[in-house]
Amino acid sequence: MLRLLAAHKPAVLAIVVLQLVQTTANLLLPTLNASVVDDGIVKGNTDLILQLGGWMAAIAAVQVAAALAAGYLSANVAMKLGRQLRLELFAKVQTLSSQEVATFGVPSLVTRATNDVQQIQALAVLVFTMLVAAPAMGIGGIVLALNQDVALSGILVAIVPVLVLIMYVIVRRLVPLYREGQVLIDRISSVLREQIIGANVIRAFVRQAHEARRFAVVNRDLTRNNLQSALLVAGMLPLIMIVVNLSSVGVVWFGGHRIQAGEMQIGALTAFIAYILQILIAIMMAMYVLMTAPRAAACAERIGAVLDTRPAIADPPVSRSGLPHGRRTPGGTVEFRDVTFSYPGAEAPVLDSISFTASPGTITAIIGSTGSGKSTLINLLPRFLDATAGDVMIGGHNVRSLPLHFLRDSLSLVPQRAYLFAGTVAENLRIAAPHASDEDLFRALRTAQAEDFVRELPQGLNSAVGQGGTNLSGGQRQRLCIARALLRDAPVYLFDDSLSALDYATDARLRQALAPLTRRSTVIIVAERIATILDAGLILVLDQGRLVAQGTHAELMRTSTVYQEIAASQLALGGSL
Repeated sequence: MLRLLAAHKPAVLAIVVLQLVQTTANLLLPTLNASVVDDGIVKGNTDLILQLGGWMAAIAAVQVAAALAAGYLSANVAMKLGRQLRLELFAKVQTLSSQEVATFGVPSLVTRATNDVQQIQALAVLVFTMLVAAPAMGIGGIVLALNQDVALSGILVAIVPVLVLIMYVIVRRLVPLYREGQVLIDRISSVLREQIIGANVIRAFVRQAHEARRFAVVNRDLTRNNLQSALLVAGMLPLIMIVVNLSSVGVVWFGGHRIQAGEMQIGALTAFIAYILQILIAIMMAMYVLMTAPRAAACAERIGAVLDTRPAIADPPVSRSGLPHGRRTPGGTVEFRDVTFSYPGAEAPVLDSISFTASPGTITAIIGSTGSGKSTLINLLPRFLDATAGDVMIGGHNVRSLPLHFLRDSLSLVPQRAYLFAGTVAENLRIAAPHASDEDLFRALRTAQAEDFVRELPQGLNSAVGQGGTNLSGGQRQRLCIARALLRDAPVYLFDDSLSALDYATDARLRQALAPLTRRSTVIIVAERIATILDAGLILVLDQGRLVAQGTHAELMRTSTVYQEIAASQLALGGSL
């Protein structure tokens, strides 16, 4: 926070100066008013009344101008502070691995970047508005009240500690409530997200009542938490107003007796009452800050936890001079050398001692039962995950030695889950190649067997795509993701089970269209259907995280029992080999 504020140092200094001007003007007005009453009205000095009235009007104008300027600058700096926090959170999340994102949780990260930042912005506006005004008004009010009448100031000695005690007791209880509240917001966001995304599953199994009860539980907990904190905040104001009103009654009562005894003038009493109110206003301002601060502090802790996270997967400390020369990317040969991967705390590794070489000009296929580690193996190449042992090599370079942007620029990936972004078809495709022409887009679509359905869309390449591609079928999404990957000219292409939604005829045409890629690039395909990988130059067979066999289809049908079992099961289900 201090680092971000330092970037706005001139504006913060201007806010401080404007607040001092505003507070000074506010403190001067009661004294001038007292002089108008005691030296002007009581003594009938019209000239003095006009003179002091003119000064009061001028000071009031300065006060208004300073307040407006301070308010504008405060809001401006607070909003820029929020914007910077959101930018830093977004940038940090982009560097986190999938494991680290899962640790925080997607709903929690969204809440931290929106609701939590908003709470900090709200506190920043209050602090900038009252940072100098509240203490200056409180201290100045006490000094000037003493200047008006020392004896009557004893009331201040009695009420200020009471007000401070009230605020301390309430704020102390608010801090844990607000911290718990932010966690409950994460929880209700998580449940809502699951229920919205899984709406069809819930309806299919008639689980609406169960999900309604599950939501009711987290909703009740959040309501209870918010109610407790709201009651504390609501109770603070009446308690303070009771003290304020009693002190005002005391001032008028004792002040009236002192005026009657000739020990105090009427103007001095009005000024004293005004200063008492200003002191109480300063305390009220502090109260509002203290009410907002606990929630903002809890939010700042949560945001700090994300920003302070050191990504497990980061760029190596290598200069650009250490990168391969003469090419944009390091080359296409992929090599795994005794690679093992385990999730933290897992009893057994997901991948165990994997070794193979995939060369340009050859399709390398990976096949195995569900949960055998196929997708995990693919994710080690772009360093979405890092191997816990062994070396993953691309173009003769260990992937850990390459800058992430350089490494990932040498790969083109079709993920297991065909995900599209809100926008147009063209915008989704150009994620891989921002400067690609329409002709390039249609060439990639043609190879991916997606040209026909895109041309049939109402606006072709400019047709809208819903978030996640929800307005397209599974096969259409998959083919668009393939086209997006093909649009990039990369040494290595990774297809993570990305042909599963295609029928056999489309699959065959696509594999035939992909053939030219193998002449210059390494193609690695994770497959479920053996029919998809019959022509692969190298097939890797995974079983429970181990590489149990590798070779061509013909070789594996002779030598690998696991491969034979997979082939037999697909033949039994009517698959064609």
